Amino acid sequence: MNRTEKRDFVASLAAVFAETSMVVVTRNDGLTVADVTDLRRKVRAAGATYKVAKNRLATLALDGTQFDGIAPMLKGPTALAWAADPVAVAKVIVEFAKTNDKLVVVGGSLGSQVLDASGIKALAELPSLDVLRAQLVGLISTPATRIAGVVQAPAGQLARVFGAYAKTGEAEAA
Repeated sequence: MNRTEKRDFVASLAAVFAETSMVVVTRNDGLTVADVTDLRRKVRAAGATYKVAKNRLATLALDGTQFDGIAPMLKGPTALAWAADPVAVAKVIVEFAKTNDKLVVVGGSLGSQVLDASGIKALAELPSLDVLRAQLVGLISTPATRIAGVVQAPAGQLARVFGAYAKTGEAEAA
């Protein structure tokens, strides 16, 4: 890379850090090309990005962003993963690290909050944003359904009482 390419790379990485909410730092000791391709495919499917970056350039891009606390984690062969949905990127990286011991989760940052590897793993255990939205809609709609059932119950009971009186009146007439 020449100087202008490095400047452009740092600027593009800084722009990414300005608009994302989560960055995960991984150490990839000895991943094969097939492993990295598989990981990138899974990360892309989750709506995230996985990029190997020179530590010095990534540190320059981190300066002045909310993620500057992860700069000490950038030692050795590291790669960065980021996404707007923090749970999605954490889930994909942690799941891949479970099946491939050559990828190690070092830590990351959720906004300005720096997380260690156990923090990333705990974040990966949370339900995804779509699941949380569905649960919230379910919680909101449940009381409305119960209210409708309670309001309809007295009318139904009244109709059954009238029906019973009608049947007894028919039985007496016969």
